[in-house]
Amino acid sequence: MSSTFKSNDTAIASILKSIEDGQIQLPDFQRGWVWDDHRIKALIASISNAYPVGALMFLEFSENGEIRFKYRPFTGATATGSPEILVLDGQQRMTSIFNSLYSRKPVQTRTEKNKEIQRYYYLDIEKSLNSTTDRVDAVISVPEDKMIRMNFGRDIELDVSTREKEFANKMFPLNIVYDLMEFMEWLNGYQKFHNYDPIISQQFSEFNRDVLNPIQSYKVPVITLGKNTPKDAVCQVFENVNTGGVSLTVFELVTATFAADNFELRKDWEERKRKMIDASALSYVNQDQALLKVVSSSDFLTAITLLDRYYVRQNGGEAISCKKRDVLKLILDKYQKYSNDLTEGFIQAANFMKEQRIFTARDLPYSTQLIPLSVMFTILKGKAQNSTVKQKISSWYWCGVFGEMYGGANETRFATDVSGMMEWINGGKEPDTVQRAYFQPTRLLSLQSRLSAAYKGVMALILKKGCLDFVTGSAMDFTTFLDESTDIHHIFPRKYCEDKKLDKRKWNSIVNKTPLFAKTNRSIGGSAPSKYIQKIIHDKQVTEINLNNYLASHLISVEDLKSDHFNEYFINRAKSLVNLISDAMDKPISNLDGEDVVKAFGQSLI
Repeated sequence: MSSTFKSNDTAIASILKSIEDGQIQLPDFQRGWVWDDHRIKALIASISNAYPVGALMFLEFSENGEIRFKYRPFTGATATGSPEILVLDGQQRMTSIFNSLYSRKPVQTRTEKNKEIQRYYYLDIEKSLNSTTDRVDAVISVPEDKMIRMNFGRDIELDVSTREKEFANKMFPLNIVYDLMEFMEWLNGYQKFHNYDPIISQQFSEFNRDVLNPIQSYKVPVITLGKNTPKDAVCQVFENVNTGGVSLTVFELVTATFAADNFELRKDWEERKRKMIDASALSYVNQDQALLKVVSSSDFLTAITLLDRYYVRQNGGEAISCKKRDVLKLILDKYQKYSNDLTEGFIQAANFMKEQRIFTARDLPYSTQLIPLSVMFTILKGKAQNSTVKQKISSWYWCGVFGEMYGGANETRFATDVSGMMEWINGGKEPDTVQRAYFQPTRLLSLQSRLSAAYKGVMALILKKGCLDFVTGSAMDFTTFLDESTDIHHIFPRKYCEDKKLDKRKWNSIVNKTPLFAKTNRSIGGSAPSKYIQKIIHDKQVTEINLNNYLASHLISVEDLKSDHFNEYFINRAKSLVNLISDAMDKPISNLDGEDVVKAFGQSLI
């Protein structure tokens, strides 16, 4: 890296002149300027005191260089043409400095309450020289008409709307501090206005020496990356130095790269995202819970890269990979070639999830698993609807969920699984995720909340098995799931378990939970199962035979529930859930009679 960057202290004056001339501009991925009025004043105060305000990071730019970003001038600058330098880190500071200390236009900023305002900035000469006054209190921001009003606008507290009024109030306009000719003209006018009073002249001399000179000679450390720095290095460096700001994503860099070819990636993505949300929402009114709402712009680019590299590999090219550096190499032609098909691939993945009874983003075990899944559907197209193929996809999916294989950095697994699945579907061996997936039976006890992917997976399998609401007998499919506010509830109610001092690790685990309509859960309350069963029969006019069927559809031993035998119920349901998971993964679960299982459950699960 040493040959691709240099570091030196650079005068702010020189940087500001280059911003005005357009030699220094911003890459298109940089966000708009957002610093508020108070923060600008604090920045000016720091510079006037010669305090450090942090290093800047620049990138040498060439239209023919390694990196081709679309660029734009700083807010307030009007220069056109190609830049020589792009600012990677320091946009907010340099925009604030340029607009408040260099530009003659009012600064477009905000109050601390986020109200848009326009301001000019002045230094109060007398306050600046007062050792008991904090320098930031000597920085005065005034409205566009240069009058500060009070008493609901009826009284004028400060008027600097003309040069003479600036002189009279001893207020120095900061936007001329770097313009030597304008500065000297203002100084001559100031001294003349005060009749060349030696005391006033001495005061300004001290102000110039102690306050203005530090501003005019101020330097900042600048790290400049060479024009041939790889994009992945630019992204990594930006993330390292920009800890206090908004992280730079792969999507931002690719957006700027595509913009150089006049393609608006962000607009294109927003349209695709809207289509994906519309297609994956259970209804128009529930789009906030749409399953594909979790797919990010970077996820989509990762999937396109994975798809592209799969085809490259099929044609004898390099190995499949979709790490950050690979995504950053994505070219516009490939994006345009695959983006429509991949959008449909994501929609097909969402439809597959609904078949698995995963209806909303909240209930999705792993959002990352959508990336290889959507690529598989894109590659397979209509073949994915073949029952044998779909069964293999289902087995792979549930192995990923219950093997908990998608919880960390997954780019390597994405690539391995896509190639492995295509090989398996075409008669080859099982992919890595299917081979390695293992579910430990005692894991059922630690599944206590929906923060776990396996917890969400068990709930989906119970829904897929065809569970019916205890009271209505309605199937919990996509037509009723949200309308009835379906959620996960205790079978042996929490209050009952706490009153009986049952083992919380058991009664609060997934084994004692099931999906129920909200109304049904309220009718159950905190009573013993035997009591709420009778209550449902009596109050809701449900026959005992029907209720038995409804309860059994949740893999519950009805007799254990009716007799309030928690331990027997718990073991029987744990066995049922283990079998359900085994069927979904399409592989046996071992160690059901192991020492750890017997110790945790009190007996084997065979």
